[in-house]
Amino acid sequence: MSTSEPRLFVTGATGQLGRLVIEALLKRVPADTIVAGVRSLESAAAEDLRARGVTLRVADYARPETLAEAFRGIDRLLLISSSEIGQRVAQHQNVIEAARQSAVSLIAYTSLLHADTSPLALADEHRRTEDALKASGSSFAVLRNGWYTENYAASIAPALAHGVLLGSAGEGRIASAARADFAEAASVVLTTDGHDGRVYELAGDDAYTLDEFAAAVSVLSGQTVVYRNLTEAEFKAALVAAGLPEDFAALLADSDMAAAQGGLNDTNRQLSGLIGRPTTPYRTTIAGTISGMAAQG
Repeated sequence: MSTSEPRLFVTGATGQLGRLVIEALLKRVPADTIVAGVRSLESAAAEDLRARGVTLRVADYARPETLAEAFRGIDRLLLISSSEIGQRVAQHQNVIEAARQSAVSLIAYTSLLHADTSPLALADEHRRTEDALKASGSSFAVLRNGWYTENYAASIAPALAHGVLLGSAGEGRIASAARADFAEAASVVLTTDGHDGRVYELAGDDAYTLDEFAAAVSVLSGQTVVYRNLTEAEFKAALVAAGLPEDFAALLADSDMAAAQGGLNDTNRQLSGLIGRPTTPYRTTIAGTISGMAAQG
């Protein structure tokens, strides 16, 4: 490894976003400068990363004793927010403290779009993590990620099966982008200078309502899908009836209601500015999802 190349660490590297960040980094820097944080060195996902020439280290948010050793010799670290809602602040604090003790020069954190003012219930743990970063004395950058288009694309299969896309977002506009766009932005922040203290509001270039999303599904699939707007309670109940855990259903319904209030919209185009290209159009993600479904039979 060249001594001029900073050592980069990605937490949660086998998760959906983490894997894409690694892919983006591999296009920008040598593999031997990348360290992937994983819970298990033996998982298939970890093996895939090892095969790419990426170094693996165990880094479990809930096990602070794994973190200090994992961050040894690391220059820049991406803290991908934990998926364990309700446990995230303590877990993130473990990472921040270990990074501080290991003299990591920059911590980049994946927060939530407009976390300081967001009506989403999800925002609270992100706000508290941002406060912990500020209080740590470490250099940091905040990547306030908007909604992934894949969050809504996951509903395309049942929407096609029933001819209806359900939600509670009303006429709220959603400036989402593909998960890979956000991953690329993280890779830019890790591999370039000038991000210390920056807070990026990251969202797609174009916004849509769920009515427009359903219309695009109709056009691209050749099947009629309409959007049916429900109350928050009705949408939560529908999600639970479809088999989702109650807490997760409540979170999705709350997020839709927040979208109705503008909580998932942004027009500043900071994401496309960071990655140096337009964000992936939502119709492209819809088309790819439908093609993938067809390929699977």
